[in-house]
Amino acid sequence: MAAAVLPARGTQVKIFQARNQAAFLAGTLDGVSVDALGRMQLAPKVDRVASVAEPFLLSAAVHPDGWVVGTGNAGKVLKVDRKGAVSELFAAPEPEVFAVWADPDGTVYAGTSPKGKVYRIPPGKGSKASVFFDPGETYIWALARAADGSLLVGTGTQGKLFRVDAKGKGSILYDSDDTHIRTLAPLPGGDVLAGTAGEGLILRISPDGRARTLYDAEEPEVVSLAAAPDGTCYAAVIASEASLVDQAKDQAVPAAPANPPGRGAAKGGGQPQVSVSVEQVEAPTLTAGRRKGGAQAPQAPRSEILSISPSGVVESLWSFTDDTVYSLLWQDGRLWVATGLEGKLYRWADQQMLLEKDVDERQIVAVLPGDPGPVFATTNAAALFRVTRGTEASGTYTSAALDAEQVARFGTFSWQGEVPPGGAVRFSFRSGVSAEPDRTWSAWTEPREGMEIPLTGLPRGRFVQWRAELRAGDHASPRIYETELSYRQENLSPKIASLQVLEPGQILVPANFNPTNQTFEPAHPNRDGIFTRIGQPGDDEPGGGRTKMLWKLGYQTLRWAASDPNGDDLVYDLSFRPASADGGKEGDWLEVEKDLKDDHFSFDAMSLPDGIYRFRLRASDLPSNDPDAALVAERVSDPVVIDHTPPELVKVEKDRDGKLLRVTVRDALNPLREAVASVNAQEWKPVRAADGLLDGRTETLLIEPGKPGDLLLLRVTDAAHNVTTFNLTQER
Repeated sequence: MAAAVLPARGTQVKIFQARNQAAFLAGTLDGVSVDALGRMQLAPKVDRVASVAEPFLLSAAVHPDGWVVGTGNAGKVLKVDRKGAVSELFAAPEPEVFAVWADPDGTVYAGTSPKGKVYRIPPGKGSKASVFFDPGETYIWALARAADGSLLVGTGTQGKLFRVDAKGKGSILYDSDDTHIRTLAPLPGGDVLAGTAGEGLILRISPDGRARTLYDAEEPEVVSLAAAPDGTCYAAVIASEASLVDQAKDQAVPAAPANPPGRGAAKGGGQPQVSVSVEQVEAPTLTAGRRKGGAQAPQAPRSEILSISPSGVVESLWSFTDDTVYSLLWQDGRLWVATGLEGKLYRWADQQMLLEKDVDERQIVAVLPGDPGPVFATTNAAALFRVTRGTEASGTYTSAALDAEQVARFGTFSWQGEVPPGGAVRFSFRSGVSAEPDRTWSAWTEPREGMEIPLTGLPRGRFVQWRAELRAGDHASPRIYETELSYRQENLSPKIASLQVLEPGQILVPANFNPTNQTFEPAHPNRDGIFTRIGQPGDDEPGGGRTKMLWKLGYQTLRWAASDPNGDDLVYDLSFRPASADGGKEGDWLEVEKDLKDDHFSFDAMSLPDGIYRFRLRASDLPSNDPDAALVAERVSDPVVIDHTPPELVKVEKDRDGKLLRVTVRDALNPLREAVASVNAQEWKPVRAADGLLDGRTETLLIEPGKPGDLLLLRVTDAAHNVTTFNLTQER
């Protein structure tokens, strides 16, 4: 569920609780952020720089006059100036621009796909683009300036890294064994980090083309690299289900994965560039289960952030199960992380991952250095944003639709946090029956303040949402640390799925039950009634543990399966009455046992005379409800035969030729189950029934008479394990 559900002790009241980052991230954040400790507050202030009238933005880089972006479908290269004005620099013949780079003098390079080429776009109005370098490869994923001033070009599907001089003459710097060189990060000393797709390798390549593998990730694709001044590098890797290289394989025009930065090289100038791809996703739902970031069963990470020390030691920093990382940026001592599928910008600092911004756009595909804060680019829809100083003046948080699993009455909302002077936090609520909030839901309640808010006027429903409006105070943001919303389900009757009668003699005892010397007797007879139970350890304790099956002659066991739709605790009453032999009216139900907590009952059936009985089980949810609200379900067993009398001998006669004895045996209530004979106290051997099947209450058995004077014994057992032995010895 989106929030933890806590039962209140001794009652049916339950609580939706949110007190950590995962719980709060299940909701929708607008102008608020949540840190790794689960503290919600107003987010850093973000300004929209520009909206781009293109369906897909695939790559971005810093330009001396602002920024330059590459688009998809139309293959355009656009410049966005610092005032947000958008102008077209170039429209390529190829449909996708997965990589862009801008030099300090304003020269722009664009890598296109498929049948990729690198175009050079000179600065100045009216300048024309020309092919600068044609590697003869399908994709161009990454562009970066090396320390020697050459242009590095990462390509696929042959996994080649090219080095191109100022005249556009290229050579292979490194030919990898992997499929794609996906991302590049030049290092100050002249080496370059390269991330691959296919095997998910992180390579360190020297200027002379020698390479060593720093890390072989479990995930197949390295989508972004970023370098810190101290020599530490950071990498983002993604799992196969998020890999856009894999998705591109069967497409005529492939969609591309994310391909972010190196920071600019020390020699040769230039600014970091980011190449990314667009991932098409279904709209998230807002109810329990996954429902936009809700808790779910453990699963492999969708994305992972790694750190690589200057000595080459690799450490996992953070994993995302629901977000796909597209871009990384190191700026001002912090690692910025751009993600989809929900358009979230995170910041890693002080060993914590903080959600800084959750935008309406579905994917943040690039994050670039900026002043005072980073600039990030989105697609779906395409836009540029800039993180500025200070925090938002106000923000709103809307929880996921919390699922009570049944129609419920909502009680009280409470929260823990702090409000600075001049600030405010106000809450609104709504409820409904459908999983997705729609027109059938109640309207939002009027916003209210207070640390505890009764929800008496909120209509009953299965789902509920709460919304918080935060307003900044005197140079500080309000903070929310924890919320609780209580509810009580409409009580539903327990359900008895089955009531089973075990074979006579079978009993159920706790798994740790160990009768002394493999024999055991009933506890002292029950003086309050006729039914005696097996003396078991912990007989007065609630059941629910593991059991094992034993056997004791004369005992009978009932076993049942019952549940409660509300999750209430159940107790059981068991009663019986003789069944009517002729189908007439039966007598009153007589008590066997009350307030049972186990799911079975074994008793000494010798207390009952031979006959046919029915047992009634009543399941009550009284332990979790007030007496006037408790509900009961009942179920009556199939007829139960109680039989203590062994079979009887009816007659013995010889067949016509005198070779066989025809022995007729009868049982009053149960079919016969076994018949064996022994001659002169030797082994027991099965006896054949005249009709071929030993399955009736009356059977004629065929037995070889033996020689006169031989001791001939016949032992017969019925279905209730009643045994008797007949002496059929003939006189000499």
